[in-house]
Amino acid sequence: MKIIRYQDSKGALGYAALQDGGRLPLRITGDIYGQTAVTKDAADVRQVLAPVVPAMIWCIGLNYRQHAIEARMNIPQVPVVFAKGPNAVQGPDAPVVIPSAAPAEIDYEGELVVVIGKSCKNVSRERALDYVLGYTCGNDVSARDWQLKTGGSQWCRGKTFDTFAPIGPCLVTTDEISDPGALRLRTMVNGETMQETNTSDMIFDVPTVIEFLSKSTTLLPGTIIFTGTPFGVGMGQNPPLWLKNGDVVQVEIEAIGTLTNRFVNET
Repeated sequence: MKIIRYQDSKGALGYAALQDGGRLPLRITGDIYGQTAVTKDAADVRQVLAPVVPAMIWCIGLNYRQHAIEARMNIPQVPVVFAKGPNAVQGPDAPVVIPSAAPAEIDYEGELVVVIGKSCKNVSRERALDYVLGYTCGNDVSARDWQLKTGGSQWCRGKTFDTFAPIGPCLVTTDEISDPGALRLRTMVNGETMQETNTSDMIFDVPTVIEFLSKSTTLLPGTIIFTGTPFGVGMGQNPPLWLKNGDVVQVEIEAIGTLTNRFVNET
């Protein structure tokens, strides 16, 4: 099932199931992390929002071999982990704000995002996917100067400015994606393809990442995991391609859809 989270014409929030053929989405009742039911009522969708409100945002860095090479960093032996704050979440077709504090080196990172559906701790790789609700597209937006020079040697500060974690356009449940390690991923900037690969190229696949993150750590329902970005980021271009006011970035993943966001200067 493809699920959107939305605001209706009266300002109320809800979930709806997308229908084939462009038909109106149907309203969902219940808890998406528990029991839900798809009604026969068309949803009154005024604005599509980020598909979930994350309980936690974990991110995996350098998870594609060629990206580690272009970043001039060693191939990791264990997953490289950092976090983003909930302030960074943004929805589809909503602006990503170029911060006045860090306007010079803004970069895109198209990624597959995992949504945890059930609490898990110390889960084995073999059972890891049992705790996944579904998947969505994400853009791990990064201010490279703050990430690598100004952030006190920690990546998270340069990656968690407001709106730096857009996700969407929908949440696709696991019944429609049996293997998250076999999806085509493409990132476009102003219509030009900059990243194109398959998630099979991950160094640490989704089950391995979940096993690693859950070691002595509870992953709550609604935890989202950015699983890393492939080769082709702006930092790796010659000369570097930094995002500027008006640029449009699209992250397209097979079986999920396309996340689109325009970048705008902070006012």
